[in-house]
Amino acid sequence: MQALRHRRENAATLGVLVMLFGIFVFVVNDTLGKWLVQSFAIGQVLFMRSAAALLVLVIIMRGKGVRQAIRAEKPGMQALRAILATVEVIAFYGAVMFLPLADTMAFWLAAPLYVAALSPFVLGEHVGWRRWTAIIVGFIGVLIVLRPSGDSFTVPAFIAVGGSLAFALMMLTARSLRGTPDKTLSFWQTIAALIGGAALAPFGWAMPSLVDFLLLGILGLLAMFAHICVTRAFKLADAATVAPLQYTMLIWAALFGYLVFGDVPRPAMILGSLIIIASGLFVFFRERRQDRQAVATQL
Repeated sequence: MQALRHRRENAATLGVLVMLFGIFVFVVNDTLGKWLVQSFAIGQVLFMRSAAALLVLVIIMRGKGVRQAIRAEKPGMQALRAILATVEVIAFYGAVMFLPLADTMAFWLAAPLYVAALSPFVLGEHVGWRRWTAIIVGFIGVLIVLRPSGDSFTVPAFIAVGGSLAFALMMLTARSLRGTPDKTLSFWQTIAALIGGAALAPFGWAMPSLVDFLLLGILGLLAMFAHICVTRAFKLADAATVAPLQYTMLIWAALFGYLVFGDVPRPAMILGSLIIIASGLFVFFRERRQDRQAVATQL
């Protein structure tokens, strides 16, 4: 019994470390993406990143895994999720071209609040007054990050909001695909991004140097590796332990934004982000409590 408890504790510790590292890799990937979209069109970045990721994914999955992915269940829902994922990535690059990295991350960290707000209408889930209050407070945090003044409602800011909403809708569709293997989800998501990038790539294509070519390929590999780390973390440790660690993304984003691009975090961004994080954590732990109570009632 003690040995089993010790193994679980070790697995949980490893899950925390893997999650923290995965989040770090995500921010490194996004920092590199922001750097590259300053020189290359979004379509070209998306296409070359997706091509590199798909090549590695096919090698990992091999022939049998690819055939299983192609025959995935719920093809309509798979296609919708893949399209939303592509829109989300395009919006992220469109926003981060003009906004500081930390500001853009703050909008994306509000996605769980959108999921909670939409779940009663899309999934028929019940949301009580406490979570609605947290959702509204979180939206106030988003408005603070937006800097609601006459000259602050810019196109990039609205692109960021739209992209984070697409991300939230993608998370909602994922709830109906819980039985689908992670490799299958990644396969179709990468295929959709490759098609979207190919459609946009001819507009503003620039011939990359060898170094840029390698960086564009590394971009896709980093994103895939980060996804693998986060997925593995949720398998090693309880969601209540590792999910809140996603908010460390904002710390790394502010640090890399300052070191690489010279962006100094604004007080309004810091305040709004803290409100978003606090609201998101409340909604998350409230949902966990409701789930446990529902299970206890069934027993």
